Amino acid sequence: MSVRYLTARLAQQIDEELMNASGAFSIDQLMELAGLACAQTLARVYDKEKYRRVLVCCGPGNQGGDGLVAARHLGMFGYEPTIYMPKPGSKDIYKRLHRQCDNMKIRSLPPDAAMDVLRSTLSSSDVILDAIFGFSFKGPVRAPFDEVLPLISSSRKPIVSVDIPSGWDVERGDAEGIGIMADVLVSLTAPKEGVRFFKGRHFLGGRFVPRSMEEKFQLNLPEYPGSEQIVELPQEKGSQRL
Repeated sequence: MSVRYLTARLAQQIDEELMNASGAFSIDQLMELAGLACAQTLARVYDKEKYRRVLVCCGPGNQGGDGLVAARHLGMFGYEPTIYMPKPGSKDIYKRLHRQCDNMKIRSLPPDAAMDVLRSTLSSSDVILDAIFGFSFKGPVRAPFDEVLPLISSSRKPIVSVDIPSGWDVERGDAEGIGIMADVLVSLTAPKEGVRFFKGRHFLGGRFVPRSMEEKFQLNLPEYPGSEQIVELPQEKGSQRL
C-alpha cells in the first residue's frame, strides 16, 4: 500500500496526539528529530564541497524552529549556514534554538535587514532551506513575507522546503501561484495532500511516529533504511520529476 497523504485536519490531529499524554513527545524532541531529518535531506542531495553556503530561511512558528535545528546540524556537518528570520518567533523554545546557533557561531541576518541585504545574501548562497511556513499556513501572504517569497523564488538557487513549500496550501498545493517552487521537499511525519504531485525529489522525515499511531491513522509509512532519518518517496502518477 502507498503512503497516506494527510489533510490539514488529520495532520493537526496527529501533531496533537504526538504531544499529548498518548504520544508523550515534547515539542523539543519533535523539532530536534525533524530538523535533523531536514539537514540530512539537504546533505543527501547537495554535497558540501559544491553547496557549502546554505541560507536557512525561518518563519516565526514551529517550522522556523525546525529550520534552526537544521541550521545547527548543517554547521556540524561542515556546511556554512546563514540564518534569515524576517519575523523571529517569540516563544522561549525559538529563542533557545537561536542561541544554540549563536553558540555554534552561525551567522544570522538582522530581522529588519533590507531586501537588498537579502538579495545579496541569496546571490552568495549555494542552496536555500525554506522553513518559513508549515501546513497550518493560510493565505494571503503578509508583510514582510510578501517580499521575501518572490525574492527566494527568483533567486535561481536550489531550494529545499520543509514539510510543504512556503506559500502552498496544505490541501490544494500552490493553487494561488504565490508559493515557492522547491527542488527538494522533506515531508515530516507523513506527506500532505497538497504535495501529492510535487515534481522534485521528495523525502520523508518522521522516524519518530509510534507504531500504534501509524496503525491507528493507517499511514502506511515506508521502511527507513538502516539508521537513516529520511527515506526518499516515489513519484506519484501524474507528476514528472524535474
